[in-house]
Formats: sequence, C-alpha cells, structure tokens
Amino acid sequence: MARVKRGMMTHKRHKKILNMAEGYFLKKRNVFTEAIQQVMKSGQYAYNDRRKRTGQFRRLWITRISAACRAEGITYSRFIEGLTKAGVQVDRKMLSNMAIEQPQDFSKIVEIAKQHCTLVTAG
Repeated sequence: MARVKRGMMTHKRHKKILNMAEGYFLKKRNVFTEAIQQVMKSGQYAYNDRRKRTGQFRRLWITRISAACRAEGITYSRFIEGLTKAGVQVDRKMLSNMAIEQPQDFSKIVEIAKQHCTLVTAG
C-alpha cells in the first residue's frame, strides 16, 4: 500500500486560515496559531454584529417615523397605537420609507391612526 504524506493537506488548511487573517495586526496575520484564534474571534464579532445591525436599523426607522409623526401633530406611540387598533399591518421599514419618499401617503396613514387612537387630555 502506498504511503500517504499529510503535508499537502496541512499546508492547504493553514493557507486557508492565513488567507482569512490577511490584514490583521502583527503575528495575527502570519503565525498560524495566532491567526486561527483571531479568525475565530473575528467570526464571533461578525456573527454578533449582524444581529446588532437589525436592532440599529429598527432604531433608525423608529426615529424617522417619530420625526414625521411629530410634523403631523401626533407622537410615535399614539401613531403605532392607532395603527394597531385600525388593523393596519405595515412594518416600520415601510413606514420609514413612506415618510421620506411619499409624505402625502404617510399623512393619510397618520389620519387613519389619529381616528383610532385614544387621545389623553390633561386632567
């Protein structure tokens, strides 16, 4: 039976990690043991930050909707309450785009929300 030398596969595996570590600082880019640790840690950061990005975009959309609502004379919370009671199912991303690109249509949605929200007056 022929002898199998493992150097080629080891080199291939190391090269893959070192290519991923390209651009890292000091030994983390060219020493395999350092590079593999940093690549793994970078992967964790990337995974977590992809999750965080969704929340950051949601906060941005809410801020935009809130600014547009205040221009129409209603608060964000009353606006969402009115939409919920009216049964309007439009997500915040769409509302944000509508507030920026189609303000007249957004005004119509605000009027629908105003009709269905409970306005609290100072007692």
